Amino acid sequence: VNISILIVAVVIFLLVIHHNFLSLSDFLRRELSDPSPLGLQPIDFIPAAPQRLTDEGNDKEISVVIAASDERLGGAIAAMNSIYQHTRSNVVFHIVTLNDTVDHLRMWLRSTSLKNMRYQILDFDPRVLEGKVQGDPQKADTFKPLTFARFYLPNLVPHAEKVIYVDDDVIVQDDIVELYNTPLKPGHAAAFSDDCDSTSSKVAVRGAGNQYNYIGFLDYKKETIRKLAMKANTCSFNPGVFVANLTEWKLQNITKQLEKWMALNVVEELYSKTLAGSVTTPPLLIVFYKQHSSIDPMWNVRHLGSSAGKRYSPQFVKAAKLLHWNGHFKPWGRTASYAEVWEKWYIPDPTGKFSLIRRHSEADEAK
Repeated sequence: VNISILIVAVVIFLLVIHHNFLSLSDFLRRELSDPSPLGLQPIDFIPAAPQRLTDEGNDKEISVVIAASDERLGGAIAAMNSIYQHTRSNVVFHIVTLNDTVDHLRMWLRSTSLKNMRYQILDFDPRVLEGKVQGDPQKADTFKPLTFARFYLPNLVPHAEKVIYVDDDVIVQDDIVELYNTPLKPGHAAAFSDDCDSTSSKVAVRGAGNQYNYIGFLDYKKETIRKLAMKANTCSFNPGVFVANLTEWKLQNITKQLEKWMALNVVEELYSKTLAGSVTTPPLLIVFYKQHSSIDPMWNVRHLGSSAGKRYSPQFVKAAKLLHWNGHFKPWGRTASYAEVWEKWYIPDPTGKFSLIRRHSEADEAK
């Protein structure tokens, strides 16, 4: 009798455990399948910090957000490698990409020296931009969804108080923790590099519009722009590298503000017809008008992707903390200034899909 009672008890116990296990599995399945805000889906999860970091007390997490499109993946890899190799801080990369790039990116990271780097891959859903952007059918490269990822930082890194955003065409030559520690004034949600800073004005780019003033980005003939009472000669800023206070960002609802101006532009065409820069810059200029802090100019030495970059001396390039190849000429493609500096941090694609284009002929070198 006792044995029978014991057997029945064990069976009941096992049934209860089985039921609880199924319930837990169902819960986890629902959690993983529920879409996160704005279509931003975590693909990979961040591993624990390396022991060397926790031992040294450098366990404060420094979040770096970077977008990685398939056709520019080599750029993002080089940028992350340069940051990773120059710091002993607890840096975590939040890599925003599109669904069809995830496997390629994961293979590149896992098969190279970056395999121990801490990172999280996020899948960006372009549908969040519906009604907010308008691609030009005559220009196939006008609409690039990932360029707008920087507008959604609180959704990308929901638990961070502060983040760094960098474009994929940068190389870092110093410890990124210094940029992270940029002081932001009370009430400021971000710190940018002003286009009137000494390094920018030193290599002024002349072209359509005014590269360094608001009038180069916004159409001051439109009443909506005039009503904002923003001076047309106000110095613009570069949004390719910046530090964001996400607590302040969420408090001021910066993302919603940016989306508002994106949607208004679709209807009213508020951006300058001779746009001096990317389509992501104008809404940022409006929202952060006289409401942003400044980063050290040496943390965003720009224009290496244009003819202006040739004016920098080798000594100055070596001293720069962050080099930025903004402009048409990327270091992995056509001729760009100081492409050899970028190439030191490039890691060849193990899949062979991404290959560097020969930039210089012997004739070019002779010139």
